[in-house]
Formats: sequence, structure tokens, C-alpha cells
Amino acid sequence: MRNGMCKNHYPKEYLERTTHSEDGYPHYRRRQNNRSVRVRNHCLDNRWVVPYTPYLLALIDCHLNVEICSTVKLVKYLYKYVYKGHDRVSFHIHSENTSEDIDEIHEFQSARWVAAAEAMWRIYRFPISEMSPSVYTLQLHLPGEQMVSFHRNSNLSDLINSADFSKTMLTEFFSMNRRSKQTRMLKCLYRDFPEYFVWHSDKKKWTRRKRRKVIGRVVAVNPSEGERYFLRLLLSHIRAPKSFNHLLTVNGQLSSSYREAAFRMGLLQSDAYIEDTLDEASTFQMPWSLRALFSMLLVFCAPSNPISLWEKYEKDLSSDFERNGLANGRDPAYIRRCVLQDINRSLEQMGKRIGDYHLVPDDHLFTDHERFAKEIESERNIPFSDDDLLTVYQLNVGQQAAYNTIMSDIYSPDCKSFFVDGPGGTGKTFLYRALLATLRTQGHIALAVASSGVAASILPGGRTAHSRFKIPLDASSTKTCQISKQSSIAKLIVMAKLILWDEASMAKRDTIEAFDLLLKDIMDSDKPFGGKVVVFGGDFRQTLPVIQNATRDIQVQASFVNSTLWGSLQIITLTENMRALLDKPFQNSFLE
Repeated sequence: MRNGMCKNHYPKEYLERTTHSEDGYPHYRRRQNNRSVRVRNHCLDNRWVVPYTPYLLALIDCHLNVEICSTVKLVKYLYKYVYKGHDRVSFHIHSENTSEDIDEIHEFQSARWVAAAEAMWRIYRFPISEMSPSVYTLQLHLPGEQMVSFHRNSNLSDLINSADFSKTMLTEFFSMNRRSKQTRMLKCLYRDFPEYFVWHSDKKKWTRRKRRKVIGRVVAVNPSEGERYFLRLLLSHIRAPKSFNHLLTVNGQLSSSYREAAFRMGLLQSDAYIEDTLDEASTFQMPWSLRALFSMLLVFCAPSNPISLWEKYEKDLSSDFERNGLANGRDPAYIRRCVLQDINRSLEQMGKRIGDYHLVPDDHLFTDHERFAKEIESERNIPFSDDDLLTVYQLNVGQQAAYNTIMSDIYSPDCKSFFVDGPGGTGKTFLYRALLATLRTQGHIALAVASSGVAASILPGGRTAHSRFKIPLDASSTKTCQISKQSSIAKLIVMAKLILWDEASMAKRDTIEAFDLLLKDIMDSDKPFGGKVVVFGGDFRQTLPVIQNATRDIQVQASFVNSTLWGSLQIITLTENMRALLDKPFQNSFLE
């Protein structure tokens, strides 16, 4: 029960015949025969009966729900259950002997969970699932950009000079259309080719299919990939192409790009190609994935009429919210608002807002109060594990001193900023997790960012600095971050007790200085970083700022240490390498 209502919409309505709804779910016949039964002080009739089959009830001898699966829309929901993988369980191994060597990798284990029924089924090798017809995944690549594999001991020069080295499904599809008149007469699209031919990966060639019908599927390509996306678009419309240049040739003229060729063919003169993409994606993608794709199409493909796209695909974009919302008694307007807010979240990650595309009337646009509440809720709902909470009690001497220094400054009226320096393995990330967990459990806001996506993914709630603070990609030309002083993000920064920036050693000093100007503007303060407690971290012994064709001197000059802000930081150095406790010479080599 949810809010006094059954989450599965029972009791159902009486019906004289079985019908199908628009979302693919059936409405079963339920006769009004005035028969009922009393169960646990409730009077139940045909409206309360869960769909079943008498045969399976007698065979399995337990409660069993059987539903009709008769539309294509249900296939993608069934598919994810068949291929979701094994049940898994996470467990933690620990010992009372604290003098043992620390093994951060094996401290946590993730294992497969097998119950008795599944164990018996797999021991006897009973089939788990079957799929027919099989699906051929067709490779897609730009000229000369195909993926190749080879043995470690192979001679690279021999491989490059080999005639078969550059052959792929796509190049041999072109070759078959050039060499075989019979193949050209079929006038196949690339995706239809496997219905007539079979690919031999060992010989790298197509041969005529004699048995088994299969379905071809070209790998999905995101519109943000540019030329590769338009190559896929052309392959979906041009039959029996003979080469990459054939795809580029329109009305006897060779185009300079696949986008230009698609435009000349009239594929980009309307939103038809975007609709083709959404039509295909809505068939097999989950609603949350479809909303992410819809957001990318809005940002990168600039559709001429976003409102018509929204109206056409609103049902597909909203199916999960609609199913859950109606179960809770929500009205369609509320469900539509939730879907638009989810799309807006995706757009904001790419620097856009839903208001830029006029998808909702002005009176439905999100207020600053709603946006601010959403930002606060998102930050305060960042999950943290019990192990993150325990990190405070597992800090070594150097980490504990750094932790105490930073925490005392956070609650001090005279705030400073810090730089945590230390070679790889000295526990910088471990210290960051302790700081973040402490502040967040106390109900405070702590923003975690990093210079790279990989580093950001390690931090709980981490994001790249450019994404969080809207720092321009080229801060040398303009140091204005795209955040207004009245925005919800600005209010979130004001509320933050701590801003933590990992791998700051990789960032150019122009980037850090743009961040400094942003904080000064938001905080109305001339102090470094607006008087906020900012903890930078990194290792200048590793990767310096990446500058194309730059000498070492230019790289050093662009580094954070050469900024005027560097002198305002309190440097904290970690020296105890936790990954090499038993190998002192190796540990000392990091510090040399």
C-alpha cells in the first residue's frame, strides 16, 4: 500500500472482454458474477484476482503471477531481466590483528551469490535463456579508424603491411558491393546485409548465408560523436554503397564531410534524422536513457522544433514516471513536470537549461527556489558508506594532523585555503573522504571536484571543476565563469563549508584564477578564494597542465605554483606511503 492505495492498482475494473492499453499492458476480462470470498476481514471478488494460469499453479504449487506479453514495447523490459547478470553480495573482511599489512584492494570483496535452486540448475546445465533469431552487431568506424587486435609478440610492420589487417565488416561490405553484381542487385542497407551473408571473423570476409535467419544491428552512436554519427545516418539511407567516398558523393559531387553529404541528401533539412534516432532508441532503450539521449539531441543537434519533438515522444520519455506516478495517484501534470525536471538535470550538466528550448510555458518554468531546493537536496543526499565514516579513526599521524588543521579552520572566523601535497599512495584521497564524510554527516554542504573525470569519480559526489563551476575551457582568453550571483549554484557555493579540488596540480593557473574570481564575486570579498575554505590537492611530480606543443618551461609557467594565489595557501605535506609500507627504498624513491 502507498498513501492508502494499492501500488498495483487493485481492485481492477469489471470488464466484459480483454483489451490492450496504449502502454502495452493488458486489461483482462473480469466478469461481474456477484461471487466473492472473505479473506482476513476483506471481501474479495473478481476485481482482486491476480492474473494466473491454473496449469502453472498446479505444477509449481505456489503463488504465481502470469501476464500476457504481446507487444514490442514489453520486450525491452523483459530483456534487461534476462541479461542483468548474477545476484551479487558485497562483504568486508577484517581482522582484530591491527599489525597486519594493509591491503586496500582485497579489503573489500564482491562475490557472486548463488542459492540452492540456481546451483542445482547450473550444475545440471539446464538452459537459462534462449534468443532467436540471433542479432549481428555490425561494426561502424570512420576511414582508417577501425579497431585492431594482435598478439603481444606480433611484428607490427608485418601486420601493417598485411592485406587483411585493415579489413572489417564495413570495409568488406563495401568490397562485396563493388565486386559482386549479385550483391548489388540485392540493394541492401548495411543493417540488412547479415540477413543474406555471414561474416567469418577468422577469414575476414562475407559469404552467402545458407541457414538461420539473423537480424543486423549497427552499433549505437551518440549524436555528439559528430562525423561517426552522420556516417551511420548515411548507411541507414544509402543502399549498396561501394566505398566511403560513395557515401560522400551526392549528385556526382564529392562532399567534404559526412554531415555535408547528409545535408545535400536532405536528411538534415528537417528534424527527420532526429526523429529517426528517437524512433529507433525508443524501441529498446529504457526511459531514463531515452531522456539522456533527448537532452543530447537538443544540445548538439539543434532541432528546429524542439516542442514538436517533445510532444511526439512525451509518452516514451515519461513511461517510467507515468507508471510510478499513477500508482501513487499523481495527476498527469505532475508527472510531466517530473519528466521535464529530469531532462533539465541532464541539460544543466551540459551547460543548458530547459527554458532555452521553450519546452514548457512560462508559468511552468522552474523557480529559483525550486532549483535551489533541488541543488541542496542533491548534495545532502549524496550516499556515504560506513567505511567512509570510519576513515576518521584510521588516519595515520600525518593525515590526522592535516585533518585537524583543516577542520579547525573550517569553524574559524579567519578561513584559509590549503594545498595537500603528497606522492601517489600517501593517502590524499583517504583524507578527502574523511573530511567529506565528517561534514556531510553533520548536515553541512561540502563540494567535491577534480580536474579530471576519473579523479572526480573516486570522490563521493564528485564532479569535474569545469562542470561544477562553469569554468571556461580556455580561461586564458576569458576568466568569467558562467554562474550568475543570483543563481542556485551561487547560493550553494555560499552555503558550502568546504570546497575540495583534487588533482589541482593538473589544472592551469588561469583555471584556478577564474575560480578565484568567481568566489570573490559570489562572496563579496577580496580575500583569496572569497574567504572560503578551499582544499586543493595533487602531486606536481606527476602530470602537469597539458598544453599542446608546449615546452617544459611553458608547462611549468602555466602551473598553479606560478600563480599569485599560490602564496596564500597553507601547504600540507603527506609523506607516509601507505601502498609501500614494507618497501622503504621504493617509498623513498617517490620523495626524491
